Amino acid sequence: MESAAVQLDGSVMEGGGQILRVSAALSCITGSAVKITKIRAGRSTPGLRPQHLSGLQLVSDLCSASLHGASIGSTDISLTPGKIQSGNHTADPQTAGSVCLLLQVSLPCALFAEASSQFCLKGGTNAEMAPQIDYTVKVFKPIVEKFGVHFDCEVKMRGYYPKGGGQVLVTVNPVKELQPVVMTERGNITKIYGRAFVAGVLPFKLAKDMSAAALRTIRKEIKELYINIQSLQEKEHACGNGNGIIIIAESSTGCLFAGSALGKKGVYADKIGIEAAEMLLRNIRHNGCVDEFLQDQLIIFMALAKGTSRIRTGPVTLHTQTAIHMAEQLTQAKFTITKCEDEQSSNDTYIIECEGSGASNPNL
Repeated sequence: MESAAVQLDGSVMEGGGQILRVSAALSCITGSAVKITKIRAGRSTPGLRPQHLSGLQLVSDLCSASLHGASIGSTDISLTPGKIQSGNHTADPQTAGSVCLLLQVSLPCALFAEASSQFCLKGGTNAEMAPQIDYTVKVFKPIVEKFGVHFDCEVKMRGYYPKGGGQVLVTVNPVKELQPVVMTERGNITKIYGRAFVAGVLPFKLAKDMSAAALRTIRKEIKELYINIQSLQEKEHACGNGNGIIIIAESSTGCLFAGSALGKKGVYADKIGIEAAEMLLRNIRHNGCVDEFLQDQLIIFMALAKGTSRIRTGPVTLHTQTAIHMAEQLTQAKFTITKCEDEQSSNDTYIIECEGSGASNPNL
């Protein structure tokens, strides 16, 4: 007998596309139908945008779901999942919509298929309001591997706003169940490295300026480490014009943090470099083990894992609180957030603890 769909309000808390991604993925994995209303109700362009629509269609395709209300601008959708299918899946929003956000919604689902899955994800690889593909590969991937998640990611073509045109091939291996993860010891920062890039018609000097400005900013606070930020001209594997920078810090215990920024029309390259550097420094100062962007991306894995995960973080973001709210509505996971009181903690250090729901792959 079909149980009634779980009713979710898409306008609560952060009120954005993340609610859709977390709830669609968990619907697919748990087999619970969901009805989401008031999608992105508070945004300047409410309802589904092309990137959200592609993500929903991708999940629907992955789990042979019946999907209703899926059109641009729609504020209400319902998703009734079937069995998760491995194999080849393609998603193409035909805009510069983020490939990384398409991966966010599809990766958790593919872990519970009966065999490996291949995704061809198209759109923007380095887009605003989303992780850059470099972040996904260099920061998200190594940390999520601690849960037992294994995927390969090959960047075939980089794509930038407004055209998109990027293409990423992802292969995901299934798991029986996810392991809980404990990350509570930050250790010392041992390495800082990154890449500043220009693509298309933009002059190489912009990359050098971003890199130099970032380096100067970090040096004010971190004097002793060797810092390697490469300047790159993206030639054959880039579609359109773009520039940006990502800087990554690694700690002695294997924690990873990043700061990044993308060039915009009329903004000096120095300013982009400084913005990325300040973001990185802010995420190192709080003494947590993950940065503010990884925080919310790990919630779904903590919720699905079998056992107790504990992750030390800086200030808990609204995105994270929203992901927790959705995970608790759609799984048996229980989260608690406590303030850190040890000598290493700054004013804003917390532990996010989760008793995971122990989702198991019925196909393996």
